[in-house]
Amino acid sequence: MCPENCETSAGYFRHSLVTWISDDIEQFLNTIAADRSDIDEELVRLQTHATQLEAILKSGGEVGKRLDFLLQEMNRESNTILSKTGGLGDIGLTITELALAAKSEIDKIREQSLNLE
Repeated sequence: MCPENCETSAGYFRHSLVTWISDDIEQFLNTIAADRSDIDEELVRLQTHATQLEAILKSGGEVGKRLDFLLQEMNRESNTILSKTGGLGDIGLTITELALAAKSEIDKIREQSLNLE
């Protein structure tokens, strides 16, 4: 039951949230941890960026600035992956190694792209 201070929707939401957290704190913490370590979105965006990278390179013309922007985005996605995999044990270490390798390759491509107009 909601106490008297839940007359507003914000108060009701706050009460519901506190009740849910109190009832099952372990599930709440697991939910937060699972969301924090989920890298599916970043992997999808990296795949999309890789496809765009290939298209830009095939298109020719002035590609330097477009490549630079796209490579910055790929670097950001790699950084996000790295920030999410810290506490995942062995699988986290493997993902970290792969993300660091990806960042290294992105940097190599970026260096080469500076020579393109």
